[in-house]
Amino acid sequence: PIYTFGVYLQEVFLPAVAPKWKASTRMTTEPRMIHHLVPAFGDSLLQQTTREQMQAFLNQKALTSSRSVVDHLRWDLKSIFKMAQSEGFVPFNPAAALYTPACQPEGEKRVLTPAQIRQALGVLESRDRLIFRLAVFEGLRPGEILALRLSDVFDKHIEIVRRVYKGTFDTPKGRKGKRTARKAALSPGTVMDLALWRSCLLRADPEDLLFPSERNTALSRDNLWNRGLKPKLETIGLEWATFQVLRRTNASLGRKAKVDDKVSADQRGHGLGVSMEVYSHSDLEQKSEAVKRLESEVIQ
Repeated sequence: PIYTFGVYLQEVFLPAVAPKWKASTRMTTEPRMIHHLVPAFGDSLLQQTTREQMQAFLNQKALTSSRSVVDHLRWDLKSIFKMAQSEGFVPFNPAAALYTPACQPEGEKRVLTPAQIRQALGVLESRDRLIFRLAVFEGLRPGEILALRLSDVFDKHIEIVRRVYKGTFDTPKGRKGKRTARKAALSPGTVMDLALWRSCLLRADPEDLLFPSERNTALSRDNLWNRGLKPKLETIGLEWATFQVLRRTNASLGRKAKVDDKVSADQRGHGLGVSMEVYSHSDLEQKSEAVKRLESEVIQ
C-alpha cells in the first residue's frame, strides 16, 4: 500500500510501537507526534517526504522551541522512517541524517540555597512540607512520591516500586529491561515528619496511599503544586521552585556536600551520567574554591 505520512503514523506506526511504551511515554509521545508532525507532513506521501523538508521543519521549530522539543521531534521522525524502511514502504530512511539546529536558549537552571530551603519548610503545611522534603532531601520524583503506599514506608527507608502519571500507575522510571524498583534512604528530619503525617491519616491499611486525595485516589501533581505548594512558596518569593528545581537542588547540594556521585545517583534512581550532566550544577563558591586550589598547586 501507498501511505500518506499521517495515515502511516496513526494506523501503522503508533499501533505497532505504542504497546512497548510506558503509559507516561504514550501520554507525551503520541500527542507530540500528532500535534507537531501531522500538520506538517500528514498529507504528504510517505515516499515523497524528503530530508530537506524535514530539516526545514526542524529549523523552523528551533526558532520558537527548546532543544529538548526539537530533539524529540528529530527522534520521532527517525523512528517513523526507520520502521517504514524496515517494512519496505520507503527505499531508505530520509530522516537518518537529520540534525538538531541551534534552538532557543534555555533559561537559567536555578537551585535552592540552604537558606531558601529552610524558608520553604517554615511556610509549608504538614503534608506539603513532607512532600517537599522527599523531593529535596531524598531526591524523589513527584510521581514516585504520590504513588507511595503505607506498605512502602519503613523505619529508615522507603521502597520505590511504582510511580503515578496522570492517574495511571506504572513501574518507576529507568532503563528498559532493567529492574527499576529501589530503596531510598530517609533523612532523620523526614522520618520525624513522616511519623507526624501518618498519625494524621484516617486510614491505615498497608495498601492505602501515603498521600491520598479526598476520594482516596492518587493526588494530581498539578493540583498539588497549584493548590498546595505554589501559593505558600509565593509568599516568600520561591514560586519558581518547581519539582524539577527541587530535584536539581538535591543533586547540586549533594555534590557540594561531597556525597559520592554514584550513591547520590542511585538514591535518585538514574544513571551517573544524567546526574552529572543534567541535575548537578556547581555554584560560584565551588568554582572559586576550584580555581584557588588549582592556583595553589602551581604557585606555592
